[in-house]
Amino acid sequence: MASTSDSAGSADGLLQIIQRHLSEAGGWLPFDRFMALALYAPGLGYYANAGRKFGAMPEGGSDFVTAPELSPLFGQALAAQVAEMLERTGTDEVWEFGAGTGALAAQLLEQLGPRVRRYTIVDLSAELRARQQARLAVHADTLHWADALPAQIDGVLVGNEVLDAMPVQLLHRTGGQWHERGVVLQGGALAWQDRPTALRPPVEIPGPHDYLTEIHPQGQAFVRTLAGHVRRGAALLIDYGFPEAEYYHPQRSTGTLMCHQAHRADADPLADLGAKDITAHVDFSGIAVAAQDAGWDVLGYTSQARFLLNCGLPALMEAAPIPQRAMAHRLIAEHEMGELFKVLALSRGVEPWDALGFARGDRSHTL
Repeated sequence: MASTSDSAGSADGLLQIIQRHLSEAGGWLPFDRFMALALYAPGLGYYANAGRKFGAMPEGGSDFVTAPELSPLFGQALAAQVAEMLERTGTDEVWEFGAGTGALAAQLLEQLGPRVRRYTIVDLSAELRARQQARLAVHADTLHWADALPAQIDGVLVGNEVLDAMPVQLLHRTGGQWHERGVVLQGGALAWQDRPTALRPPVEIPGPHDYLTEIHPQGQAFVRTLAGHVRRGAALLIDYGFPEAEYYHPQRSTGTLMCHQAHRADADPLADLGAKDITAHVDFSGIAVAAQDAGWDVLGYTSQARFLLNCGLPALMEAAPIPQRAMAHRLIAEHEMGELFKVLALSRGVEPWDALGFARGDRSHTL
């Protein structure tokens, strides 16, 4: 865990970088550019610095917990769907995007064994890559890290909590007019400033009330980019979010942008630069449409709870010690991760099939 002085120095250095970009941009940065710097500026952004980030409790210096960190049964259940995808696509490679501490990679590799000839991790953070290499040393012969995508990929792609960390644009309707929200410097401090824009949410928002929301061009570009590289394969994208009708509901008038620090949430991304995560929920309809337009087929979409139940989590829990059962229950409990988190499955270059994880409770019709 970084010391207080280290954190302060990192925040000052990150602020200087943002100030430079503000100056070069004429004094106003759209929020997606600010978010990219706050999260990924080399050595200083949240995902690029030495802070711990992932963990079950704040006492260890972590900010939030992900499903693989919460319970190894997550990866064990997920492996059943990955195994089916490998078989259906006739491939033996797995690509994981944003692998965090390497917990999910360890769980999948242990469960899948020789069915995976090559496991490639794509992660923007050199700090996290070093942690992954240490944790996954026993799988060194199978593991690889990539800085760029090859021209052609045949295999299964996995992204757990990747889309929510991709920079978003903020749109604010006030007085009946739409504006893009950006960041400026006022009196030496960062502040919000809205500018009129031609950008709009993907659907009309009924009512005259003020309304703040996000749009996701980078997340949509991500699935389009993958389509340009995947010849034969499938993808699993797991994250918190909603279909379009829920995401842009008239009552969701303050958006979904959220920060996480020491297992507490707040809505001020301009404070504590580099020391907290900045995320937005995923518009899964937008991701699915962008994927289909790029040549992917949608295999299924459902809640994390239903997906894990379909993939055999109950049997895994029954065989696990009682403390592990309690932690795994958080993966499927409605008030925990079970309902808020969703799973979207895609395929490309193969005939679509009735995928295991969506055998019951598929919600593709809601996208």
